[in-house]
Amino acid sequence: MIASVSGRVAAVSPNGAVVEVGGIGLAVQCTPGTIARLQVGESARLSTSLVVREDSLTLYGFADDDERSLFELLQTANGVGPRLAQAVLAIHPPREVRRAVSMADVTSLMQVPGIGKKGAERLILELRDRLGSTTSDTTLDGPAAMGLPAVTPVAPWRDQLTSALVGLGWSVKEADAALAQLAPTADEQIAASGGVEVAVLLRQALQLLGRA
Repeated sequence: MIASVSGRVAAVSPNGAVVEVGGIGLAVQCTPGTIARLQVGESARLSTSLVVREDSLTLYGFADDDERSLFELLQTANGVGPRLAQAVLAIHPPREVRRAVSMADVTSLMQVPGIGKKGAERLILELRDRLGSTTSDTTLDGPAAMGLPAVTPVAPWRDQLTSALVGLGWSVKEADAALAQLAPTADEQIAASGGVEVAVLLRQALQLLGRA
């Protein structure tokens, strides 16, 4: 198993990144929240999980070991493959997944594309006793292992999102247009918590640009 990769980020895309390790470029599939923290040309470390199929080898990357462990644990539930497990983590951080399962919050789990009411109920039934506590330390939130806060201070959020979107192939003009539409959402987050959740805004920006 490839437990982690460390190296220079050679490229990023809407679905992942290429990390150069020992002269080899490894394609790693990541959630939007993880992609937002990667910068082309800079070094990065990702916890990884290698999924082996008869016709493919797919490497999935995560902000920290806890997120990777949850990704693998989700797949032990009936009907959950790697793509759906990654979709869960793209919508909810690990702590929220644990909370939703432990509290039988079907509505939160149904926010994940591909999970209906029956699927959410099955996840809760099969994983409630195995996901662990929702009151563990802040490493449950994912970004800690990369030295980044779960909620980003107000000032850098525009720069971070612009860099992420440009790195994914959109122009600065397109990125600015998307951020202008997301400004009210950012203001709401700032009013509620004093900061901006960059991963959430990145997902929304990708949806806006995808529709455009």
